[in-house]
Amino acid sequence: MSPSRPTAPTAGAWDSAALLKKAQRYIEEMQEHSHSDWKAVLWSSLALELLARAALSKFNPALLADVTSWHNLSYALGYTPKVAKFLPKSIGLADVLIRLDELLPDFDEELRKFCLIHAGGRNAELHSAEMAFEGASTSAWLPSFYRSCEVLGKSLGISLKDLFGDDEAKSAKKVMAAAKDAAANSVRGSINAHKTVWDGKPERERTKLASQAEVWARRQDGHVVNCPACASKALLHGDPITEPKKTIKGDLITETQTCLPTKFQCVACNLKISGLSQLERNPFRLC
Repeated sequence: MSPSRPTAPTAGAWDSAALLKKAQRYIEEMQEHSHSDWKAVLWSSLALELLARAALSKFNPALLADVTSWHNLSYALGYTPKVAKFLPKSIGLADVLIRLDELLPDFDEELRKFCLIHAGGRNAELHSAEMAFEGASTSAWLPSFYRSCEVLGKSLGISLKDLFGDDEAKSAKKVMAAAKDAAANSVRGSINAHKTVWDGKPERERTKLASQAEVWARRQDGHVVNCPACASKALLHGDPITEPKKTIKGDLITETQTCLPTKFQCVACNLKISGLSQLERNPFRLC
């Protein structure tokens, strides 16, 4: 007896297109309110989770299945489980975001953390007496929300214009650009502050610290760069966005891989910088 065929191409509740459509509906509800209104923030958090689930389902709906029961997996593959009153159970948002962090190159750790925090505020708003989104500053959530939507939407084949309309999409670009500039200015201020402290140290101490930093940097995993504050050897870490490429020239084999910078550390002057938005407009590049 041949195995039965799936009863549906994909699981209806976890279908990527259906999840996207629902996310767009929630975005429309969000747009009914000012961005400073707690109701707009709440609708944005609901829409963002659906976008994330739609993006993961785009790879395969089975990635959403809670595998503590194999019936959830069979449902995700399009079969109808022979279980009375079956209700499909999907993984939690935290696991969705972890999987997207690995599967989507542009969905970096910074976005993963934002989505998790945004959802945490949503849970507090809905499941407690806490007014989690009351008085929320737009600068604290809107730029990261737009960037999350841009990255997730791109994986689904849509743009910010498709999600928000032409006018808000243009505004979103400006908001994200302003946030990048603010992050860059903050980092430059930190660099200058560390440079001032470094320059005030005795030359003998600077030489000793620089030597220790050079040894430390070579023993760690990361891309060795010069610190912009003290010029000592430091490390830049990043997440790969391309497959490694090997080139052969004579007897020398070189392997290169393009990465997005995520964390910088200098043990000589103690300068530390984390997050793509903090690093991408500053003198750090990873190859």
